[in-house]
Amino acid sequence: MRSLAPATLAIVLALAPAAVRAQHWTCTSHASHHAIQLTAATTFTPAAAGWDVLPPPESITASGCSSAKSFFFSAPVAEGNYEVTVELGGNTPAVTTVKAEARRIMLARIATAANQTTTERFIVNVRVPQIAGDGEVHRKPREMNSLDWDNKLTLEFAGDHPSVRSIAIRPAPAYTHTVYLAGDSTVVDQDLEPWAAWGQMLPAFFDSHIAIANNAESGETIRSFESENRFAKIFSVIKPGDYLFFQFAHNDQKPGRGYVSPEQYTELLDKYIAKARAAGATPVLVTSMNRRSFDATGHITDTLAPYPETMRKVAQDQHVALIDLNAMSKQLYEAIGEPHSTSLFVYAPANTYPNQPVALHDDTHFNAYGAWELARCVVLGIQQDKLPLAKFLRPQPPFDPSHPDAASAVALPQTPFFDATKPYER
Repeated sequence: MRSLAPATLAIVLALAPAAVRAQHWTCTSHASHHAIQLTAATTFTPAAAGWDVLPPPESITASGCSSAKSFFFSAPVAEGNYEVTVELGGNTPAVTTVKAEARRIMLARIATAANQTTTERFIVNVRVPQIAGDGEVHRKPREMNSLDWDNKLTLEFAGDHPSVRSIAIRPAPAYTHTVYLAGDSTVVDQDLEPWAAWGQMLPAFFDSHIAIANNAESGETIRSFESENRFAKIFSVIKPGDYLFFQFAHNDQKPGRGYVSPEQYTELLDKYIAKARAAGATPVLVTSMNRRSFDATGHITDTLAPYPETMRKVAQDQHVALIDLNAMSKQLYEAIGEPHSTSLFVYAPANTYPNQPVALHDDTHFNAYGAWELARCVVLGIQQDKLPLAKFLRPQPPFDPSHPDAASAVALPQTPFFDATKPYER
């Protein structure tokens, strides 16, 4: 890493709940006896916070830390929810997006003028694979180095000259509720560009009363989610007042040993709805979004039958909240139209990304724009169902899947890590 001049970035980190005391890092030359002076040469270790993943920001001045490209900061913490407060801005105009862990969008496109600052707050969920007193999650090879499964809280600052003046991290207040997500590659925190999923967009829509714990993983069925101890992990930490969102079908329907029949699908939904309720949590069913499959008349064809209808029936029979993402995605794709709907998915000419010699054509997995629009659909479903969760949504323009946002209005900055390989599927 390059050695840059120290400056006035003040970083206050209250570490794990079990920490003896809060710890304070500062870049100023006026550090008090309560603070540790932080310089551009300070790097993350398992025992100390610091710049991580990539070199530190290119500019560290009295106005803050900024760069022409993404930079990362990590703090060692225990599993749990953490309240993060960032003061964004610097001596030049900036548009900063803050991501956490494996590309979860926490703050999207926060604009600051030169010498202007704004303070924002959000909750980050940190988890480890170990399950208290009962083994651990059976992870796939792709998960072994994921920022979603470690003992640190990682933040990425990205965008148009991203700039941060201070960061504070402390254990989340007791009033924080957690939304757990159980699902597949269309929900998971996709850690590499150009892939994205709606679960990693969802945190940006909530204020600092809500944590999003995205436990979804590529290739999962509702049965494998059970056998790999992913449900066990959730139920080891879920508490009264939390939520559990389920979205499965894309892999459950595939022939072979991974196949989950509609009857088994129903049985497992019933089982985990009951477990969520027994834990004092609220179950929410989310029907799987459609694939990009149009008929000759420009309408979406149903490639997921009978699973969306099966989930609708379970919701009705069990009196469970239902977010019909299947129906809303149909509206969304048809509104954009077949020729332009590729803008939602991972379509790219050869050599668009590093080490991508062939074109990408994927009608199941989404880019950031598509994932954002699906998250908007999920948020709309939360509002339509009048879930108590809705009162913690950040103010947003009204959304109608039949009148989607323009791609240019979303335009999330890319994380500088790419992989042309399609996400794991069964």
